[in-house]
Amino acid sequence: MHLYLRGNDFHFELENVSRLFLPLEKIYTHHEEIPDSIDGLTVECCSVNRGEHVALCCRVRLDGFDEALESTVPGSLETNPDDCELELCTLLYHLLVKLLGFTQGWGLITGVRPVKLLRRLTREMGPDAARTYFRDKLLVSDQKRILCETTLLAEDKLLALSQPKSFSLYVSIPFCPTRCDYCSFVSQTVVQAKKLIPTYVEQLCQEIAYTGRLAKELGLRLETVYFGGGTPTTLSAEQLTALFKAVEGAFDLSTLREYTVEAGRPDTVTPEKMAAIHAAGVGRVSINPQTLQPEVLAGIGRKHTVEQFYDAFDMARKAGFTNINTDLIAGLPGDDYEGFSRTIEGVLSLAPESITVHTLSMKRASNIMLQKRPDYGVEADAVRMVKLSAARLPEAGYAPYYLYRQSRTVGNQENVGWAKPGYEGLYNVYIMDETHTILGCGAGAVSKLKQPGTDYLERIFNYKFPYEYNTGLEEMLARKNAVPEFYHKYCEE
Repeated sequence: MHLYLRGNDFHFELENVSRLFLPLEKIYTHHEEIPDSIDGLTVECCSVNRGEHVALCCRVRLDGFDEALESTVPGSLETNPDDCELELCTLLYHLLVKLLGFTQGWGLITGVRPVKLLRRLTREMGPDAARTYFRDKLLVSDQKRILCETTLLAEDKLLALSQPKSFSLYVSIPFCPTRCDYCSFVSQTVVQAKKLIPTYVEQLCQEIAYTGRLAKELGLRLETVYFGGGTPTTLSAEQLTALFKAVEGAFDLSTLREYTVEAGRPDTVTPEKMAAIHAAGVGRVSINPQTLQPEVLAGIGRKHTVEQFYDAFDMARKAGFTNINTDLIAGLPGDDYEGFSRTIEGVLSLAPESITVHTLSMKRASNIMLQKRPDYGVEADAVRMVKLSAARLPEAGYAPYYLYRQSRTVGNQENVGWAKPGYEGLYNVYIMDETHTILGCGAGAVSKLKQPGTDYLERIFNYKFPYEYNTGLEEMLARKNAVPEFYHKYCEE
């Protein structure tokens, strides 16, 4: 696709709107005159100041399709750039709908956090006006708007628990037994990185201890702890216990509201590991089948069986866990609506306390994209799968409590956390809303420092890869010194 801009430089949002419809299309942006003839999809977006208003025009051409839409915006490009950009995006949206024959449930929303956007609009203009803006200006469907509003109400109750001195701790375990084909995370397989793990655990314990000292000196209040990855249960029970003891020794856990460990791959779960996790005071685990269709599991490189998922879930229950989450993915290659429906019913038969429904994101670094073409045949089914989950899960007693979106998702759908009342995942809400500071430890972890009462954030990045992490501890601890500097600068009363 070629995007030609004249009189403006709104390429970022115009490209994002184009990707809603053509997620894998390579976009070439130009600022010169459009050639007389050009192959492929061509979009021309023009804006001209006309005294008291701006004249806008968008033209789309592909083979025999050649149509344009025009509009005006009061003011000038200099005084009213946001409205000009939104109006050009709207013109492009309508033309792509006409060219391709389908609309988007999320309309013009291209960002990750639609709930946060709705919250801001509600605060600025009131709930009725925000609802109208979502429908008329952002072109969001009633179904997605209602989902967003329902999630907002649930989130607000959880956000109210956070205080100005609150923070959460994220511990990264970037190892997996094998790499799933849809994954693009910087994780190492055990086969590749087994020799790195002992040193990694030792270094991580030291970083946890240092981070805990900083938090205590600043008088911060720990709300949630989240062990993620990767797959934390790739580690042995003894290695997990060492990390749990490091957290207990470094942080004041008396204010802790939630302690979560991802046991994401069922083939890494053992009774010994579940017992060690439960003994450490962890209250919430996530065991993630993604699908209960054996042929789909095999097709995406998940090296476990459906039976192993059921066994892992049973191990967690027998270990004493009363708060278990399961992750599912809609739109996986080889899956269909009927298969996803069977997966939903299979998971519901276990009555987990929460179910997170993701939509497959076609990440450029994933094996699905690198080694094979994505399965476009599942796109229409993916939309139906997400609709099914939004209808079936409330029937079973679950309500949405957090929501986010990713680029290049199949069918341009969303990811939603569904939970029974009282079992909402607090960390998920806090990280997605950017409610308070998140202190990250481990390879690939990012500490996000939040100034209370504002949207201001600063980030501290750890080394991405375990081999870098194992030799770079001093550098990462030095970076952590930015934490007290930030609080002394922005958070002192």
